[in-house]
Formats: sequence, structure tokens, C-alpha cells
Amino acid sequence: MTDPQTLILVNRQDDGVLRLTLNNPDKRNALATPVLALIADILDSARDDTAIRCVVISGLPKVFAAGADINELAQKDVVGALADVRPAIWAQIRAFPKPIVAAIEGWCLGAGNELLMCCDIAIAGAGAKFGQPETNLGIIPGAGGTATLSRIVGRMAAMHMVLLGQPIDATTAQQLGLVLEVVGEGEALARADAIAVAIAGRAPVAVRQAKALVNAAFDLPHTAHLAAERQAFSALFGTADKREGIAAFMEKRNAEWTNG
Repeated sequence: MTDPQTLILVNRQDDGVLRLTLNNPDKRNALATPVLALIADILDSARDDTAIRCVVISGLPKVFAAGADINELAQKDVVGALADVRPAIWAQIRAFPKPIVAAIEGWCLGAGNELLMCCDIAIAGAGAKFGQPETNLGIIPGAGGTATLSRIVGRMAAMHMVLLGQPIDATTAQQLGLVLEVVGEGEALARADAIAVAIAGRAPVAVRQAKALVNAAFDLPHTAHLAAERQAFSALFGTADKREGIAAFMEKRNAEWTNG
């Protein structure tokens, strides 16, 4: 059995960005449970590491991730599906407080598309394809492919993707808001990396709060969201990063963030 540790390449440099590459060409980067768990564990380790301020997740040149592991799905019955550990793993990934930028080339299907939706910004190569093909297997998406997808792209587009199981191209994904930008084929990682480096250079505490409050739009009514936003806004006025940011602006120099 392949060691899942070898299926994710980890590249950490001194620019504040942790780079993860899904690397299982034989399985088209299928997100088997051990691989998904490893992603969650890596992110958990990065959570309290102040030197890591942003994460980039990418795949292979022709496939980001082509879904879950079909062999795992074939072995599950109702009891197995209800007792599955995967929902808890997905929750771990969604709870990661620092920004995640995705670089998508090639196929991004099923659980791959659901992993994309756990990311905060996505860049797609021109040849990327996105889909939720689960109804072709007699099942439905189980990790955001109905719940999150419909909130991002709207009801009709989500119905089209889920009911027909047909992929959409990168331009359509951008029009629907599933990805931020479309770049030339093979250029997604470089663009995602540049965005991640730029994010890593901004005030870390403020960036984490900003991510949390933008994501709160999924869960909070508008009035409650405005109140939560204002509370977070006010709390940041007590941070060292706020004092440093204002001082750096006034003194016309680059800020030196302390994560506090």
C-alpha cells in the first residue's frame, strides 16, 4: 500500500507560504481518506506556526484531483457511510484559519471540487474542468457539492453541475465565482503563488480575521454578520500589528508584523 506521506509534496520556504502539491498520478490524485486526513493534519500543524501565513494547494499538470477513491466508495454501505470519518476531516480543513490559495490545472472533480471550495482564492489554468459527477455513480456529493456549491455559484448552476454531472470549463467557473482568475494553461501555480506571497506580507492577525468574517456570510444573517464584523474590527485596534501598520504608513516604510 502506498504511503500517503509520499502523495503530498510539502515545500516550505522563508516567504511565509506553505506549498502543498497533490502527487498521485496513478490515481489521478484521488482524495482517499488517508490522503484527505494528511491534508488536514498538515494544516493543523501549520495553524499555530507563526512563520506560515498562507498556504497554496496545487495538483498535477493534467489533474488537480479527480474525486474520491472509487474503491472506498464501493466498499461502503449505509452504516459505513454514516460512520465515515471523512466529515470530521473535512471540518478540520474548513476550520483552518489562515488563507488557502488553490492552483487548478486539468480535472477538478467530485471531492477535488469540494477541496477547492475549502480554499479562499482559486486560480485556474485555461484547460481546467470542474464538476460534481456523483449522480453518475448513483450517489450525490457529500462534502459541500450541494451545500457549498449552491451558495457559491447559485441554485441553477449548481443544479446543472450536480444533476447532469457534466463538467464546466474554466471560463464558466470564473463567471460563476468558483474561481477568481483564469490564466494560461500551466500558469495557475505561478499566479496562485504570487497571490499567496502577497497575502503573507500583510498583517497576519487582520488577515485571519478577514477570512473568518468573509466566510461568516455562509452562516450568519446580515444583521448578525454586521455586528460580528464590527466586533472584530474593534478588537483589532488593540493589536500590535495595528499600531505597527499605522506607524509604517505614517513613516512611509514597510511594516514589520509581529503576529500580535
